[in-house]
Amino acid sequence: MTAPLDGPRFPNDQAIEFVREFRVTVAPEYENRAKLETSPPLFLLRVPQASYRSGVDRVVAPLAGALRQRVPFAHLPAGTRAEADSRLLSVGAGTQLYRSAPQHMTPDRFPHFHVMCDLVEYIRSHPEEWATNANQEAELRTHASERRAHRGGPLAFTRMDGPALDGLAGFLANLSWLSFVQLLPRWLWARRVSRKVMRGWLGAEQVAQGSNNLFRLMDRVAAERSVQLMDDAAHEEALQEFDWLVLRALLEDLRRPAIGRILPGRRRRTGRPVLFVELPPAGVPGARAAERFLRSLRRAQATARPPGPLVVAVGVPSDDLLRDLGNPVESTFPEASVRLADNGSADEPPVLVAISEGALAARGVPVLPVGPRTFRFSRYVPTSIVSGVTTLALLAAGLLLPGVIPPPRDCLGGTGSVAESAPKEPIPVEAAAWYEAAVKTIDEQNARVDQYADRGRTVRTVVAFVSDPPKTDDETRFDGTIPELRGIAMWQERLNREAAANNSLIPLRVDVREAGVAFRDAESEAKKLVAEMADEADEADEADEQSVPAHDRVVGVLGFAQSRKETQAALRVLGEAGIPSIGTTATADEMLSGPATRTYWPSTPFNSREATIEADFAYTENIVAEPGAEDRCTPAGHAIVIESSADLYSHSLAGRFVSEFNGTHQAFDFNQDGDFGPAALSGAVSQPDADQLAQALCDALEDKPDSVVYWSARAKDFTAFINSMDTAGTCTARDVTVLGGNELTNVAQTGAFANKNWLRLYYSAHRLPADDPDASDRTRQFVAQYDAYVKATTEGTDPWRQDGHSAVSYDAFHVLSQAVRQAGLRDPDIDRESVLLVLGTGIAFNGATGYVSYDGANAPPHDKTLVLLRQSGNHPEAVLACGAYRQDQSSEAQGPPCAG
Repeated sequence: MTAPLDGPRFPNDQAIEFVREFRVTVAPEYENRAKLETSPPLFLLRVPQASYRSGVDRVVAPLAGALRQRVPFAHLPAGTRAEADSRLLSVGAGTQLYRSAPQHMTPDRFPHFHVMCDLVEYIRSHPEEWATNANQEAELRTHASERRAHRGGPLAFTRMDGPALDGLAGFLANLSWLSFVQLLPRWLWARRVSRKVMRGWLGAEQVAQGSNNLFRLMDRVAAERSVQLMDDAAHEEALQEFDWLVLRALLEDLRRPAIGRILPGRRRRTGRPVLFVELPPAGVPGARAAERFLRSLRRAQATARPPGPLVVAVGVPSDDLLRDLGNPVESTFPEASVRLADNGSADEPPVLVAISEGALAARGVPVLPVGPRTFRFSRYVPTSIVSGVTTLALLAAGLLLPGVIPPPRDCLGGTGSVAESAPKEPIPVEAAAWYEAAVKTIDEQNARVDQYADRGRTVRTVVAFVSDPPKTDDETRFDGTIPELRGIAMWQERLNREAAANNSLIPLRVDVREAGVAFRDAESEAKKLVAEMADEADEADEADEQSVPAHDRVVGVLGFAQSRKETQAALRVLGEAGIPSIGTTATADEMLSGPATRTYWPSTPFNSREATIEADFAYTENIVAEPGAEDRCTPAGHAIVIESSADLYSHSLAGRFVSEFNGTHQAFDFNQDGDFGPAALSGAVSQPDADQLAQALCDALEDKPDSVVYWSARAKDFTAFINSMDTAGTCTARDVTVLGGNELTNVAQTGAFANKNWLRLYYSAHRLPADDPDASDRTRQFVAQYDAYVKATTEGTDPWRQDGHSAVSYDAFHVLSQAVRQAGLRDPDIDRESVLLVLGTGIAFNGATGYVSYDGANAPPHDKTLVLLRQSGNHPEAVLACGAYRQDQSSEAQGPPCAG
């Protein structure tokens, strides 16, 4: 494999390692195809302005020559005519990649790109249509389906003419032909492609604003941009958005199929698509189009998942472009060669390398042709063979095996205990340092909001009520304050960062107020806040409202994390004062009572919904180990319910579970402080001692081996009970199954039960683990941001990486900030009343916890996701996910135990 002696050579500015890594990044050895799973960062190769044309040719020609007819690549020239700046380079990129793909190599399908390209081109060609008729959704759908039929494939037959008959028979025949041969297939195709695009990526983007229909969304975008396009067909802001939409769709197509394994499409992914972008000096025709493309790429890469293409921009980047791309530091080619194997990140600038005049004048380095594995036949050949064999095997199994296979007895989530693959000791925690780190981030962001206010920007404040910071390691494990504060800090940081470029966003200060241990001072702190609001109103009456400092102008409250009588009373106080409140992880139905029914919006499903799902789950799923056969399980026929009757959350959850559970039950009222309520569950035995509770529970398990222990009490009491069970050891010879509420996430994931190899633990949560195959892009994106935040602000191992508290508070703050933003569009004063009005009309978005959709009622988001996890060591696994985790999902469609 050699390069021609007289062929183009790459500038030799210590570039040999770069050229070698370039070839490996684009086409690694077949056994090392895992290298293709990355999305490399953008590479900016800067050439001297005086030698722009020859420099670009000198760089691009040898690299492109090594790829030609071997891997898909696109060369996006700058153009020389005036209209070069109005081009969308993303359209050219997708078109060239589609046409240049070698035979039988993947990716070879571009459905997202083609439909988005068709829609954007129609909007740019017909902006006046939206001036006469604001609703062009049907026209967009018709145009996209016609273009799809024109490209061939399954829809091509819809372009055929109907039968040529006269009279009534001809009319009916043509009507049937039009309806069932032309219109219906195109309508079905449009519906399917809309769902794929919205579910695949566009529904999670900010531009979607909760929409679940591609053509309706593009109709709205066109209506917003049509005025700009009619005034100027090359309006930069409109072209920037269209360029991003097309490029983001293209990146989604380039992700599939995945790399490796045995599927024919995956095996044929042996090369990485490459984009070469010519970047003229500022002011030269084509410069705007190239810089627009690179800005779109940076924005698209923020949400696109790998694998992705390698993009190499060659030319003279302007200072404005470099600033928008994160002000990259100049590197050498040896340094850049290392970055070729990296995964690009939206938070990191591209790789910038300057090529000297001397390197351009020298002879240069030859770039050997790449040699990816090729295939003689299409992926459809082995697929068809395997499909046929599979069909015959299934047919044979259906005829021969009915009645032979016994009912399944596999244990849901496996047979392992909480000790599987767990560390020998609980994960160490740094209570004070971690708490202070989250508060420090919020303080830094508050200072940034004050800077906005000093520049005349509208800012507001929200109050976050938290419990007193934990003082000891054990208190930290029992308490969710630290991950909740992290979620608040992360959303505030993102909001204030994006507000720099988006004037419609309202920067928000966060006033963190501690409400006592276990929120015992919540009511008094709420009254204190209301009194401050009254003082603010008096000041506004005496002087102009703008004289009230921004940090005193509170527009809402975040809280509370626990359902207690004190927090219930606090919400009523806030409700009487008309202060909007967005809950976090408080789940008791009783929190929404009295005046709070007008001002409080919970973020998580109520106890009533959770208990219904868990009761059906326990009674129908194989979760209880059979005596003497730990690898076989049955559903629970009996429930041992542990509650704390004086605790609002515990008593509420336990009572609702008992009413929904179809098996038998018995109850214990457990509180180590001896605090028992007046209305415990019927027949409940009061028990203040963990050792005695453990003995009583062992006796119950002996009598009823098919029992599940349903735990609704607090995490501290649960830990005491588990330790007593383990110390006694009288009934730990067989596995014990515990099913509990979200309270147990506070301690389950900290490794506190690392050596309890007899404990099988299921509990509820409010988001899917990041490594779950059904986790959305938005969830994975949040976890990646959370990991980066924790790494940057704290030391040690984080025990709450898969915990839902941070994601819930992140989404709750998102709800409140979006309500404030929309209130600002209606009322520049942005007071609490206007925020309440917005919340009453509904808010929807794709969040870290899944789809969040308030329909205006004071209730949790419609069909909000509830997840049941099975703990294995320090790694939780989702065994059930109910609700609209994605916009097109529903509990009713999921069936029992979700539906009900």
